[in-house]
Amino acid sequence: MAVSTGKSFASRFGVHIAVFLFVAIWTIPTLGILVSSLRDKDQIIASGWWNSFASSTQTEAGRLPPASAQVEKDGKFVLEGNIFGDDPARDISAFGVKSSAPTQYPAGTTADLGDGETLQLNPDGSFVMTSTKPFEGERGQRVYYASSAPPKFTTDNYNTVLFSEGIGRSFMNSLTVTIPATVIPILIAAFAAYALAWMRFPGRALLIAVIIGLLVVPLQMSLIPLLKLYNGVGSFFGVPSKTYLGIWLAHTGFGLPFAIYLLRSYIAGLPREIMESARIDGASDFEIFVKIVLPLSFPVLASFAIFQFLWVWNDLLVAMVFLGTEGDQIVLTAKLNALLGSRGGDWEILTTSAFITIVVPLIVFFSLQRYFVRGLLAGSVKGG
Repeated sequence: MAVSTGKSFASRFGVHIAVFLFVAIWTIPTLGILVSSLRDKDQIIASGWWNSFASSTQTEAGRLPPASAQVEKDGKFVLEGNIFGDDPARDISAFGVKSSAPTQYPAGTTADLGDGETLQLNPDGSFVMTSTKPFEGERGQRVYYASSAPPKFTTDNYNTVLFSEGIGRSFMNSLTVTIPATVIPILIAAFAAYALAWMRFPGRALLIAVIIGLLVVPLQMSLIPLLKLYNGVGSFFGVPSKTYLGIWLAHTGFGLPFAIYLLRSYIAGLPREIMESARIDGASDFEIFVKIVLPLSFPVLASFAIFQFLWVWNDLLVAMVFLGTEGDQIVLTAKLNALLGSRGGDWEILTTSAFITIVVPLIVFFSLQRYFVRGLLAGSVKGG
């Protein structure tokens, strides 16, 4: 008995460890994207997101004022000011005047630059440069310094992405594609699943076999033939083929086999007694479907809605083939793909765009997740 209890405890402990690892593997990168999207470009370059809550140290370059700003004091020519200008919210630890030795002198010390010139750069960014001879030239002395900046978070990246990079428009385009492409196959599949589960008609078994067979057909095999069909229909009626209606129908067609299979497995498992009682009371098939089957099937409907929404929202291939990449139609994934090519070095733009891309699926999943497991157990209800 004790051995059995020990094995049970070890099994539960192993399950908990596995779940914790899966959660950590998913959560940590997502947290990194969120934190990086709230940082400015300089901080992202200087340190990783895990250091974002501590002061970051980075080496930068600045330039002192030109010779026209010098004043004469006690027989010497002096340049004064603050190297940070109007933003002195950093601390300098060291400085230098050569790129090969950017931290040669500790902050606050006076560096001898030769030819009677000295430079003192303080931790707060204030500086005093003196010379026994007048300064010359239109450009000031270049200075390198190592500074530490406190943690700084901003929403400017989101303003830039949503209103300057076109992500806001693409976000609405993705919603325009995803919502109907999720609702339409659910409506069609629910009716078809009820008919295949509880109605008797010739060819029913063959139709079920065809639907199961369609589950293994690769999506890529049907893209070109289906696109040619759309182009032909569009040319016949004189309308563009790459429209929202076209992509709604495409996603509906690609999602229907799995939807019908999943919903039929669940609906077929509903108790036969309920159906027979309703028929005895004079209910038609439509009334049984609307008043009994749909309310009882809500978990599996929500489960498929999650699958379909996530697939359509994250889709890139079907959207580019059936909708195109015009500014008024390009979806979020295609826009993000374009940003990777044009803004590949701007990590603050890419991480912000990526988080905007995943935030809607997260909301949908966590809103419907209580039905998710129940829906996956389709067919587990015992019935006739």
